[in-house]
Amino acid sequence: MDKSTDANNKRIAKNTIVLYVRMIILTIIALYTSRVVLENLGIDNYGVYNAVGGFVAMFSLISGALSNAISRFLTFELGKGDKVRLKEVFSTSITVQILLATVIVVLSEAIGIWFLNVKMNIPDESIKAANWVFQCSVLTFAINIISVPYNASIVAHEKMTVFAYISIFETLLKLGVAILLSLFLKDRLIIYAVFLLFVAIIIRLTYSLYCKKNFEECSYSFSYNRQLMKEITKLASWNMLGSGSSILNSHGINLLMNLFFGVSANAARGLSVQVNSAVTHFVTSFTTAVKPQITKSYARGEKSYMFSLVNMSAKYSFFLMLCLSMPVLLETPLILKIWLKEVPEHTVLFVRLTLVAALISTLSTPLYTLAMAHGNIKKYQLVIGSLSLSNFVMTFILYEIGFAVEAAYYSYIFIQLCILYARVKIVSGLTGLDTAVFFRQVVGKSFIVTVIVSVCSIVILRLIHNDTVLNGIVVVAFCLLITFISIWFIGFKMNERKQIKSIVIKFLNKYDKRSIN
Repeated sequence: MDKSTDANNKRIAKNTIVLYVRMIILTIIALYTSRVVLENLGIDNYGVYNAVGGFVAMFSLISGALSNAISRFLTFELGKGDKVRLKEVFSTSITVQILLATVIVVLSEAIGIWFLNVKMNIPDESIKAANWVFQCSVLTFAINIISVPYNASIVAHEKMTVFAYISIFETLLKLGVAILLSLFLKDRLIIYAVFLLFVAIIIRLTYSLYCKKNFEECSYSFSYNRQLMKEITKLASWNMLGSGSSILNSHGINLLMNLFFGVSANAARGLSVQVNSAVTHFVTSFTTAVKPQITKSYARGEKSYMFSLVNMSAKYSFFLMLCLSMPVLLETPLILKIWLKEVPEHTVLFVRLTLVAALISTLSTPLYTLAMAHGNIKKYQLVIGSLSLSNFVMTFILYEIGFAVEAAYYSYIFIQLCILYARVKIVSGLTGLDTAVFFRQVVGKSFIVTVIVSVCSIVILRLIHNDTVLNGIVVVAFCLLITFISIWFIGFKMNERKQIKSIVIKFLNKYDKRSIN
């Protein structure tokens, strides 16, 4: 291993640790915040906020596409070391995002208010609050759009410590908002939406001030580079299909649930999303640390290192997700009972099905990063976007012919399996990724480990099944032990075990030296 590769691996390891610590703190605060918000708003108002906020987020179809394109261009230019081009990319992206925010606000006001008041299934007594939530959500969304190039710059520069500090600060502000709700006797939903708007403004200013002070390319000056805008727009236009399908798979399904089953289903879905976010964000921490290195290694033409990063991050991400999700899957009723005072109907099943889908999706994340690094994503987004969009259509059809509310999740799990296979094949054609190695070393080992862990954990749950916290802890402990053993001896190759041992030994030796000093 050469010095540059070793330095890159150390940077990935350091950033991963920083992001994991960030996520532990964020998860604890976010889960407690959700409980406080649900308690103070009530199930119906919580469902209203989830439904209306979800509708506004559907307008992120365009912004999500541009955001990924901007992140790719910034990271790519950092990899090449072209500072002039880097500054031009940043300024052009800010101009694009300001124009985009304006368009989205206009579209939201023109279409959104009509849909909210005429089509959505909102109780009459909540319609005033729903309109307040809508307006605040639109403004919050516009502010967050303009923040995207600043956020992307921090990640592209791999300043994960700063990213962690600002994220924790934002989460603490949201916890403060949730606690303050108890001081108000009425209009809590309106107050909650307004306060979250103020939080978005504060975080937007924080990102901006840090980037302007520390990155010379983040000093904005109006830029209209026609060729650069064309390149960004071209990448974003194909990426838009993928972003749109992602929006429909989350917020579009949320709207279908509202139209067919009412706000109580939205409340259950909102809570399942919270649990899923708490678990998947740990995995995202790892992929966020690896993502810049994949793009930069592609820019430098280091394909061997790039492919090893993709395979490694896909497998490690899955195993991490498995460690986090299996205990939740086994003890979902007990965990929700401890977390929430009142558990909405369908929440237990929604949480379990959401985590199963997330496990499958985890394997695909590095493949998307690799496709974005390549840049020519026309075929990729046509196929993957079409498959993703089919989930929304399938769910609508299933609801129309009378299937239960959970049918959306079964459809989504099936589509995720199809998407994983398609992604591997398409990315292989674009970049030369060895599909046999990916399916054998990543997908195959992940599947075998999952089967072993699932069977053993279910047997243990049957033997020690009792709705008490103590028995729940015993089940989780056995589950984690089996998971770690299976991953270590079946999931990892011998050289991977040696590398992990080496990293642990170096860390312990370094810690011992510090303790002695």
